[in-house]
Amino acid sequence: MLSAIASTTLLDDVFQSDPTTNSLEAFVADLTNKEAALFVLSGTMGNQVALRTHLQGPPHSVLTDHRSHIVQWEAGGVASLCGALVKCVVPRNGRYITLEDVEQNAVISDDIHACPTRVISLENTLNGIVTPLADMQRISTWARSKGIILHLDGARLWEAVAAGAGELQAYCDCFDSISLCFSKGLGAPIGSILVGTKAFRTRARWIRKSIGGGLRQAGVVTAAARIAVEDTFLAGKLKATHDMARRIADLWEDLGGKTANPVETNMVWFDLEAAGISVEDFIALGEKAGLRLLGGRLVVHYQIGEEAVQRLEKLMRVVLKEDEDQRRVNTHLRFRAKRQEYTQS
Repeated sequence: MLSAIASTTLLDDVFQSDPTTNSLEAFVADLTNKEAALFVLSGTMGNQVALRTHLQGPPHSVLTDHRSHIVQWEAGGVASLCGALVKCVVPRNGRYITLEDVEQNAVISDDIHACPTRVISLENTLNGIVTPLADMQRISTWARSKGIILHLDGARLWEAVAAGAGELQAYCDCFDSISLCFSKGLGAPIGSILVGTKAFRTRARWIRKSIGGGLRQAGVVTAAARIAVEDTFLAGKLKATHDMARRIADLWEDLGGKTANPVETNMVWFDLEAAGISVEDFIALGEKAGLRLLGGRLVVHYQIGEEAVQRLEKLMRVVLKEDEDQRRVNTHLRFRAKRQEYTQS
């Protein structure tokens, strides 16, 4: 990746003259089966540019999960940049939005008192949880029958695909626009990309420029992004991070801990409240163990090694205060349960 950065082209992406950036955009468009792609500086920029591109003028609303990145982590951009109402949905299954959730919450009305749903913005994965392809296809079919635009915050869609939930193109076929992240699990230093139609890209470039997203010598970041996709996603490195996440969760549970969410990809959510420890104390204990933590949410990266897992296991033992005998009992019970499940399948 460093070699690609050092040897990249240094032409101007605002004038669409940088071959490295143009090549990356064409490459990802082909990978996702979309007409065109547009590099952006971050996932937040990608989501906000996409929504602003789709939303032509009020009254309009965006339907999304109440935990979604566009609601919780993008500084209210949907309101400030789009002037749109955000309709937050709490999934009835506690994991991901289904068509039934959408039908119950979408506003399909010409009543002048209403704020009609113009865009459904989904996120996959969300908190490490995969939305099954079949559910997204059902939502897509319904939304298109109602003339509603679909956007996907696919910052971690790579993880859903690596988990075997469906092909990348099949997921992308459900949406009018998708934002994909090059950093996070893929390991590039910066950047995301939007994919959609050529008409979408034309307007999105305009919106991107208006919020300061035009880049001059973009090759220094797009070269790294290309390597991240090829050497991490396409090379199959993400699956190993899922296996490590499952191993970490098993260690935590074997010691008596509880997880707040199922482990389906590379995220592990320790239930610190159930463990009787505050986030602040957990972080402080982690620092003593040589681990930098942000709380009970652990995201496994492909460059995390065995030493880090060993340190984490020692930290778990301190937090959960469980002796070796109890650990053996829990491990034995877990093995028996898995063996019984296997024999019944």
